[in-house]
Amino acid sequence: MTRTTPSPERARLAASLRDLRARTGLSMVGLAERTAFSKSSWERYLNGKSVPPRDAVRELCRLASEPEGRCLALWEIAESEWSGRAAPAPAPAPAPAPAPARRTETAQRTDAAAEAPSTVPEPVPPEASAPASRDDTRAGNRGAAVAVLASVCAVVVGGVAITLFLVLGQDAPRSSSSASPSASATGPRCRGAACEGRNPMDMKCGVGPQTLASYRTASGAMLELRDSRTCGTSWARMWGTRIGDRLEVTADGRPRSAAVENEADAEAYVYTPMTTTRSGTVVRACFRPAPGGESDGQSHGKSDGKGECFEGRVR
Repeated sequence: MTRTTPSPERARLAASLRDLRARTGLSMVGLAERTAFSKSSWERYLNGKSVPPRDAVRELCRLASEPEGRCLALWEIAESEWSGRAAPAPAPAPAPAPAPARRTETAQRTDAAAEAPSTVPEPVPPEASAPASRDDTRAGNRGAAVAVLASVCAVVVGGVAITLFLVLGQDAPRSSSSASPSASATGPRCRGAACEGRNPMDMKCGVGPQTLASYRTASGAMLELRDSRTCGTSWARMWGTRIGDRLEVTADGRPRSAAVENEADAEAYVYTPMTTTRSGTVVRACFRPAPGGESDGQSHGKSDGKGECFEGRVR
């Protein structure tokens, strides 16, 4: 569901996310490469056209080295408005006018006893009990009005507290009762053999992986071997590359490779497809520079005559 005009709640969240993205210095393509969300998704989130998942907000805070509290508080408000959970409170009923004071039955009896002779008390007329019942009814109405006013005061105090929290920019405490996406919405989309040859970011296996080994090539490109025990797979990635550079990862004889095809690739992370692994598997990555690039095999890894290679073992 996409709404054309962002609400004030979504506009505030989008403005905060745009500020974080500017601090990271990443383009939309770079942001998509470093997170589990696509370029088109980030465009919608940053323009306020839709509310991002909670994990998207947390990943952007991590990339910008920003504490999560304030942005997650803005997200809670925007998500409540987006999903319709933030329904306006009904207007309180006007309080009835206070009734004039009436003498109670006890007071009337006391006065009657004082005026009559001590030996013969004056009987109380039966009509004297009627005002007392009317007083009880009015007292009940006043009690209901006080309860309604107390509820309204509680809502107002809560709104003021949230406003002060956002203005001061304090970190919001994490609460076990706060809404969070379900595991099926944020977890990996494949496991084991079903991930073979798939993109780790598209399958959400690239969220929170382990780094098995890192390597810097003679041409200055950076390489990493990555592993996800949740998905049961490993892969490699490279950045700081040039058009034409290639990276290949092998585990148990199954090679998977990726290449830098254009300027956008050269400015972002490039990932190889995944290959299934298990604990103890040795994963090998080989970098082959573009024609004319340097590859002397003397950086930190080994040269196999075709490029620079290094290895890592799955833990």
